[in-house]
Amino acid sequence: MKLFLREHLSLILLQIFQVSIMIGLLLLANFRDIQMIFYLAFMSFFLFTIYLLYMYITRRAYYKKLTTPVKSLDESLEQIGGRPVAEQLQQLLKSQYNLYANQLLSEQKKQEQYNMFLDRWIHQMKTPVSVLHLMAKELDEPAASDLQEEVDRLQTGLEMVLHMARVRTLEHDFHIKQLSLMKMVQDVVKENRRLFIRQQVYPRIEEANDDMVETDEKWFRFILTQLIQNAVKYSAGYGKYIDIRLGESNGRKQIEIRDEGVGIPKEDLKRIFNPFFTGENGRSFRESTGIGLYLVKEVLTYLGHDTEVTSERGTGTTFTIYF
Repeated sequence: MKLFLREHLSLILLQIFQVSIMIGLLLLANFRDIQMIFYLAFMSFFLFTIYLLYMYITRRAYYKKLTTPVKSLDESLEQIGGRPVAEQLQQLLKSQYNLYANQLLSEQKKQEQYNMFLDRWIHQMKTPVSVLHLMAKELDEPAASDLQEEVDRLQTGLEMVLHMARVRTLEHDFHIKQLSLMKMVQDVVKENRRLFIRQQVYPRIEEANDDMVETDEKWFRFILTQLIQNAVKYSAGYGKYIDIRLGESNGRKQIEIRDEGVGIPKEDLKRIFNPFFTGENGRSFRESTGIGLYLVKEVLTYLGHDTEVTSERGTGTTFTIYF
């Protein structure tokens, strides 16, 4: 109704002006029948009001459509009345919808092709990385360790890109089941043993009585890998241990990963899960891309696990995941 009145405001003002002019002319012509003047004014406004009511009733769906937010694209295709303006608006919305749908479909195909290419390229790169692993074993120290370190970085980067490409279709890649949290932790620690030795930072694991949780093994191991590798990277030269504690709090199972590293500045703590955010520490430590924690948060959200981060500058950082 408000939109209708706003649209016809000029017409209403014109009607008032016309009736006022008519009354003024009648008075200037010495027409003194006041009752007749009021009758004529009443009839004019009465007929005008009937006209406005007719216009509003026949176009009510049209005005409702214009004032109601669209919750889905399909709603824009619903019929909104048989008046010429409404029909023209409907045709405009349909053409706009079709144009948007075609452009969206084209962009989705491009994105799918890009993701397919990226996925295949990463898998192709894994072969030379495996060869480099074998070559590193045949070298003497310290060349073997140096080469192995660079190969590990290369492999970590490839895995990061692969997970980044797959995170958009994460909801189609889940397999939730009962898993041993301790076994996953031990496997990830074993996979990163060279990193621990190289950085001289070592894990200490505290096991819970019941360590069975419901999660996706592949994606949760990715989460553990990211958090443990971050803990090692930001602890090197500051602390010697990473404490991994499995426990329970308020009826919810949890895993806590605590390092003795540099810590996260207070002003950066709320932004660490933002994509490509590296913060103050990212400018001091190489290989900080701002992708790892972003992916961790995305995967945790899909899995339905909560996370909490506490940190103190110069003391360390604690990541807690609740199941």
